[in-house]
Amino acid sequence: MGTVESRVILPSAPRVNFRFAGALGVALAVIAVVIANHDHLPVRDPDDNIWPAYIRLPAMMLAAFALDIVPRAAWRSRGRAREFAAVARSVVVERWPLSQVWFALSGVATWYLSYAAFRDLKSYVPFVNQEIWDPAFAKIDKALWLGHDPAQVLHTVFGTGFMAHVFSCIYVAWIVMIPISIAVALIWTRNRRAGQWFVTALAVDWALGVGAYFAFPTLGPIYSDPNTFSGLDHTYVTTLQDKLLSDRIAVLANPWHTDAVQTIAAFPSLHVGMMVTVMLCLELFAVRRWMRIAGRIGLVLTVLATVYLGWHFFTDSIGGIVVGSLGVWIAALGTGNHIGLRPVLRRDDEHQVAAPVAEPSRLA
Repeated sequence: MGTVESRVILPSAPRVNFRFAGALGVALAVIAVVIANHDHLPVRDPDDNIWPAYIRLPAMMLAAFALDIVPRAAWRSRGRAREFAAVARSVVVERWPLSQVWFALSGVATWYLSYAAFRDLKSYVPFVNQEIWDPAFAKIDKALWLGHDPAQVLHTVFGTGFMAHVFSCIYVAWIVMIPISIAVALIWTRNRRAGQWFVTALAVDWALGVGAYFAFPTLGPIYSDPNTFSGLDHTYVTTLQDKLLSDRIAVLANPWHTDAVQTIAAFPSLHVGMMVTVMLCLELFAVRRWMRIAGRIGLVLTVLATVYLGWHFFTDSIGGIVVGSLGVWIAALGTGNHIGLRPVLRRDDEHQVAAPVAEPSRLA
């Protein structure tokens, strides 16, 4: 009895696009508009008091574009000014075909739609659900830490002087890192499937996070138990915390008489959640080992900083870990980066062919 070989050919990986992230952004925007109309609340560009989005976003993209082109052109022209323009044009042609331009523009558009809707929805939380869960989360924290307040433990271990400034820098570094990571994913890398997955995962994080904000409204220890943090050195974070509280008071007093948005919400910690997303993506994308180690260290430092400075309960960090992990997995399913239910970074030209399978021949 002979055998013949058969091959199982799986479909190629889906085309890279931001349809899933776009649909999620539209859904968040629609929910924001519905809540705004129902509760008579304003819909705003959350950062309009800095620069309008139609100026801010193009400026950010042009800056990132320049950082992608200029150093390469300068390196290739070896400092010869007369050749720089011609070399720069060749770099643009090489790096920025229309498909890459469309990828970057559509990614930025879907990202900002999700972000803006998330910020508005976050501002609406106290108008929709007035319950405050801080006492319950404080009790959970003490149970997890064997009767101790985790922030007080960290203050005892690290002190309340110099390390307050260190943790403040770590917190602010996160604020800078996320936009840079989006620029890397959409503009500087040429692994579009990885960029698509990462940006989509951040959008999912925002959606899951804001849903939890409405279900479990919290202020965070710095606002519900300020005495615990009164001994910390004054840092930039202290100023920021005061600013967020004054914005919340202004919005709750009359949301139509202020340009501010209400941004206080502790559970889950999206600082932790997005660091988990970054860390998992670095692992799944199989980047260099030092980058993966840096991601793990960044996650630990972020947890310590947010609890030490009073932004979040330790319980919020656990919630953030869940959100960040789910964000990566849901985005993997939504972008086609999976085999079955297992997240896997696919290739644009991928046609997976299974190993030959021997079958009994029907010919004797």
